[in-house]
Amino acid sequence: MLDFWKGKKIFITGHTGFKGSWLSKILLMAGAEVAGYSLAPRQDNLFSMLDLEGHMLSHQGDVRDLEALQRALSDFAPAYVIHMAAQPLVRESYENPVYTYETNVMGTVHLLESVRRTPSVASLLNVTTDKVYDNKEWDRGYAEEDELDGFDPYSNSKSCSELVTHSYKRSFFGERGMAVSTARAGNVIGGGDFAKDRLIPDCARAAITGRPMALRNPLAIRPFQHVLEPLFVYLDILRRQKPDSPYEGAFNVGPEDEDCINALALTEHFKEAWGEGFSFEAVEKEGPHEAGFLKLNCEKLKKVYAWKPKYDIKTAAALTAQWYKAYGAGEDMNAFTEAQIRAYCRH
Repeated sequence: MLDFWKGKKIFITGHTGFKGSWLSKILLMAGAEVAGYSLAPRQDNLFSMLDLEGHMLSHQGDVRDLEALQRALSDFAPAYVIHMAAQPLVRESYENPVYTYETNVMGTVHLLESVRRTPSVASLLNVTTDKVYDNKEWDRGYAEEDELDGFDPYSNSKSCSELVTHSYKRSFFGERGMAVSTARAGNVIGGGDFAKDRLIPDCARAAITGRPMALRNPLAIRPFQHVLEPLFVYLDILRRQKPDSPYEGAFNVGPEDEDCINALALTEHFKEAWGEGFSFEAVEKEGPHEAGFLKLNCEKLKKVYAWKPKYDIKTAAALTAQWYKAYGAGEDMNAFTEAQIRAYCRH
């Protein structure tokens, strides 16, 4: 599949983020012509570790700035666009709800409006989240036809992003023959995530420094998966979707049911893979509402794209721990990351 991307022009919003950096690396390895639009990366970031800026067209900008975003997109004139820029943290969304809605809702509007004004675009994917659904704490996975209504400002803003995308598709993109999909991915883990208030980055920081980690919400169940799983799905959707075909629409991207585990079990997997030097303690911490149980039904993606995950959760946790252990030891993380991508492609 990577051979397809050689020489293709693809535009990524949020390219300096965790998932955006992995995706940019994959596409550059494939020989694609890549442009990105994003805020400047934070102090600790994978984008800089992988030396991506010197190998792609990287625009620093805010998706809340329509004119700057449109200029970057129109000047590049890509055929493929993937929208990943977001305020991605639930707890941050409680602290800064207005910024979260401005970024996740109006940022999506600005991206779609920029695409509307850029006739070269033929295929668009908006990446949202598994949290777009009205979570009733059911013991079954949510399917694409279930109601959208995320609880917290982050989840709700991404539900709105889905609705905005559907409206633009019906109002503008269908008549010009452009393919549009959304992808609702589960919780991703992998090397290079340094965000606050995320389980695996907290594990990694504790393991590298030798300090015990405080594990909050140990029984919360999530559809954890390695970061490479959804990224390759995104590229497959962008490559294969056609207007008004089964390959276009909304798709859940998550692990097998048996790999939907709680935070305690994932932390145990990380600890087993890390070995000596990492310890944790489950604690009860007061905080804003977060769902206790969330699974995804991915049968639609499996049927339409003949897809299934390559890695189980134990393998995903081990690969993640190996990445952070190499990082803590001062290894060449560009080479290490590339090796993990190549291993995934061979799997």
